[in-house]
Amino acid sequence: MDTNGNKYTIVYAAVMVIVVAILLAIAATQLKPFQDANILIEKKQNILKSVNIVADSKQANELFSNTIKELYIVNSKGEKVEGEAFKVDLKVEHSKPIDQRKLPVYVADMGDKGKIFIIPLRGAGLWGPIWGYIALSSDMSTIFGANFDHSGETPGLGAEINTEKFQKPFIGKTIFDQSGMFTSITVAKVGEKSEPAHSVDGISGGTITSKGLQKMIYDDLATYQGFFKTLKK
Repeated sequence: MDTNGNKYTIVYAAVMVIVVAILLAIAATQLKPFQDANILIEKKQNILKSVNIVADSKQANELFSNTIKELYIVNSKGEKVEGEAFKVDLKVEHSKPIDQRKLPVYVADMGDKGKIFIIPLRGAGLWGPIWGYIALSSDMSTIFGANFDHSGETPGLGAEINTEKFQKPFIGKTIFDQSGMFTSITVAKVGEKSEPAHSVDGISGGTITSKGLQKMIYDDLATYQGFFKTLKK
């Protein structure tokens, strides 16, 4: 038995594993700033899409600066608190009691359409997290636009939440009824009774994702009711 040959093979393999690990670590470190920049641009694109502005990666920064005139954090009472809206991690905030959460707000200046208030959302679909943004007109009830996305919903079914066909019907719906009661939005499945002013059609064959999105909208918008009230005064 050639023990020297075996030792050489083991040592060689160990060295190669260490070298590859070092190279991967270096590559990850060098690429991280670019990855972070891409994530930031994608976030800006999604926020802009919620106010019906489609921007490619080259346009995103400029259009965001020209459109989003304010971004801040409020608490559940609607009071502004310190912090950077862009750095708020909704996954972390959802683990806290509602009265301890940081709630980001993005304010778009849409010219003659006035100020539009954009609220970020995060929830759970069938296979993983879903997220998005709801943009509200200055009455703090009428939906100006919506944008949703996912990490792994079923193509052709739940994954349809990120399509214009699903998102566009949210425009013009209201999250409060005429008496001022918070209703949120029902994502209705076939045959489900719902109030047209506060509902959209769910995805055929994607009921769990649709209802997960409905819950996401209700849960997250409900935490902003204090903020909505301060703006209605």
